Amino acid sequence: MAEWKNLDQAKAYAELLAAKKVDVKEVMSGESGADRVRGYSIPMAEGLTFNYAARPVDDDIIDKLAALADEQELSEKFEELYNGAVINTGEKRHVLHHLCRGQLGSPVNADGVDKREFYVGEQKKIAEFAKKVHSGEITNEEGKPFDTVVQIGIGGSDLGPRAIYIALENWARVHDALKMEARFISNVDPDDATAVLESINVATSLFIVVTKSGTTLETLTNEAFVKDALVKRGLDPAKHMLAVTSEASPMAHNKGYLQAFYMDNYIGGRYSSSSAVGNTVLALAFGPEVFRQFLDGAAAADKAATEKDIKKNAAMMDALIGVYERNVLGYESTAVLPYSQALSRFPAHLQQLDMESNGKSVNRYGEKVDYATGPIIFGEPGTNGQHSFYQLLHQGKTIVPMQFIGYKESQLGNDVIIEGSTSQKKLCANVAAQIVAFACGK
Repeated sequence: MAEWKNLDQAKAYAELLAAKKVDVKEVMSGESGADRVRGYSIPMAEGLTFNYAARPVDDDIIDKLAALADEQELSEKFEELYNGAVINTGEKRHVLHHLCRGQLGSPVNADGVDKREFYVGEQKKIAEFAKKVHSGEITNEEGKPFDTVVQIGIGGSDLGPRAIYIALENWARVHDALKMEARFISNVDPDDATAVLESINVATSLFIVVTKSGTTLETLTNEAFVKDALVKRGLDPAKHMLAVTSEASPMAHNKGYLQAFYMDNYIGGRYSSSSAVGNTVLALAFGPEVFRQFLDGAAAADKAATEKDIKKNAAMMDALIGVYERNVLGYESTAVLPYSQALSRFPAHLQQLDMESNGKSVNRYGEKVDYATGPIIFGEPGTNGQHSFYQLLHQGKTIVPMQFIGYKESQLGNDVIIEGSTSQKKLCANVAAQIVAFACGK
């Protein structure tokens, strides 16, 4: 078993505190900057690339970060998580979201069952149900096909699935993969549910109620709101409502739902896009085959994160640089800036993933720590943010690390030439220009 100790107890952390700081403007200027851009790059899964040339590190800092990773046994701890160890010691639970998309090690048994088989079994049930809806085998009471699916949930039951749906929606339209429109209700504010209900044909809509415990107040309130709307239209809620919950929930095996799919306590809400929480709405929206491709991409990213050399492991390198920026340089925030409209909700999803995970003031043994455990995450798609909060980032007194996400080609391939270049080329130019401007100053 790996040893767990606080960051400020690590010898490598003390060496990082004492190390010479990097002048980003200096290292990014001139021909040496071009060499740095080429050299400070790590291939990621599925053709993506992580470039950290404009981050405040050099070879010396990277070597010390690698030493910190070794001293804190990060690779060994990730391997333990991946192979089913009880990583969540506070609640004495396995952490098993990766099992939904594949596994490198031996089977994980919990609650007397093989959890991989359990997750795959739910995936098969959801796929079969989705295919019956798409084929018209499952219809509304009048025999009309369902054309819309609405997810009712909050937190991880909303943020991840919504971000992924928005990311793929227009791609699916262009590639004839949009089987059903999807909408999401999360806020207990009745205006949220009302706006969704007014925008759809309720009679041809399926509603997915997502709550692990079956007792989440906001979700149950919105469920009651939707049931009331169905009844007022003369519709039987039991013919329109699905449940995604745990088998110990009062919603399980309940005749008030057309179908129920199950999750368990070993997948935290913020990681649940790979589980039945994301699977149900996304398989109904895009089809099980597209969701399978999503899982395959996630599995490829999981496998890439097992690389022990941080110079070949983008996930670990990014995490370690993040620790350096927060706990050595003292930067309190990180901006996540996707230059893609399809990723408009990705920063919000990442907010929960990072800030809910790291939002702690004690270690895993309940002992108070004397250092920050994570940054504040915020973000907005470029180029919108350039005309909003970039002003403070460029000219204000607060230094904010920035994560730019860009694509060489547009998602949908629909573009025109205006003033000598396409919109996508202008977008790419904005990404490059902003990185250089922030790194070198202007």
